[in-house]
Amino acid sequence: MLAAAWLGRGPCALLRAAGRSRAGPGPGGASFGLPACAGPPRRPPRLLRAPAAAAWRLLSAGAAPPEPPRQRRVAAGPYAELYENPWTIPNILSMARMGLAPVLGYLIVEENFDVALGVFVLAGVTDLLDGFIARNWANQKSALGSALDPLADKILISVLYVSLTCANLIPVSLTSMIILRDVALIAAVFYVRYKTLSPPRTLSRYFNPCYATAQLKPTFISKMNTAVQLLLVAASLAAPVFNYVDSIYLQTLWCITAFTTVTSAYSYYHYGRKTVQVLNNK
Repeated sequence: MLAAAWLGRGPCALLRAAGRSRAGPGPGGASFGLPACAGPPRRPPRLLRAPAAAAWRLLSAGAAPPEPPRQRRVAAGPYAELYENPWTIPNILSMARMGLAPVLGYLIVEENFDVALGVFVLAGVTDLLDGFIARNWANQKSALGSALDPLADKILISVLYVSLTCANLIPVSLTSMIILRDVALIAAVFYVRYKTLSPPRTLSRYFNPCYATAQLKPTFISKMNTAVQLLLVAASLAAPVFNYVDSIYLQTLWCITAFTTVTSAYSYYHYGRKTVQVLNNK
């Protein structure tokens, strides 16, 4: 008799527990969707106190519970990995150098060469400092800085060369050559940014500096070209101060700058993909 009573109440207890989990308790604690079983309340077997996954397997003949869509985890992963802090000291120094560019341009056009030379030295110090800090402190290095530092140099050099050309200290042909090269490189950087950015490619994500997608690696000749261009700027700023505007050495420096500019542009064209390290492999 005891065995028959247990067998008669066992299935009802299982169905009642399943009905609670699927239909939920109604008013007063009653369950809906399944009929109540007669008999005094008993403590449910240990199987009924198992997690929800075990109850699902019991009701679905051993099938595993469905997993959430995998697209959510895949979509969230790359963004978290690529997110970085843009407010590092080298990046702030690079942005300060960009801010000094229009100040220098104004001083040169107004022919205030003494003050312009001092501000140019200050801009050069920020360039040396941001490179030194990024090389010696790992937490100050960022993928954004690899693009922001050369971009700040190009903006500064472009403004300086245009201003010095307006002041008749640098020939128009040399300035045009430098501007065209820098515009082509900046356009290539924007193209690489677009190609390496994971979907969705929205404007807010495209211009968000926290999402790092690629790291630029300037060629050796490009670094030499930047140094020669800055040397010519310093020499041209000092020329009216120390009275050597028509010096043959200054004209020789023009030719050297033109040669390194053309060679640098060709090096980027020749090496191409080797100058860009993609951080997002999606």
